[in-house]
Amino acid sequence: MELTVVRHVSIMKSHSVEDVLHAISDIKSLDMFCLIAKGSIEIDVLKQTKGLSTKQYYSRTEDLLEVGLIKRKKRRFSITAFGAVVYHAQLVIESGIKNYWKLKAVDSIQSSTDIGEQERVKLIKSILGDINIERILVE
Repeated sequence: MELTVVRHVSIMKSHSVEDVLHAISDIKSLDMFCLIAKGSIEIDVLKQTKGLSTKQYYSRTEDLLEVGLIKRKKRRFSITAFGAVVYHAQLVIESGIKNYWKLKAVDSIQSSTDIGEQERVKLIKSILGDINIERILVE
């Protein structure tokens, strides 16, 4: 008798920004995602560290898997290439939040008509001290 192995090829549907943001929209989902993004983690460890019910755990991991942010292999979760991009964007947002008041000062500088463009760029760089945010604002 010949044994035929059938491999399932999943075709990932296109996801919207809304789908991705929804998957990480609550603090526990975001925490799980960030923990996985920092390094491959065993399923049992993830279950225990986040204080979720079984239903909450499965619901959140399924959402993260479904939108393609994480993958599961041999009882371990790890981040996908797409997940790494989203994680990087999340880090930029986090940096923006940490620098909120500096960004408010930048808003004031940018609305001033008394400052030349070169001086404005110098001021922004000296206030922020975060190269990623500087690139966003100066370019």
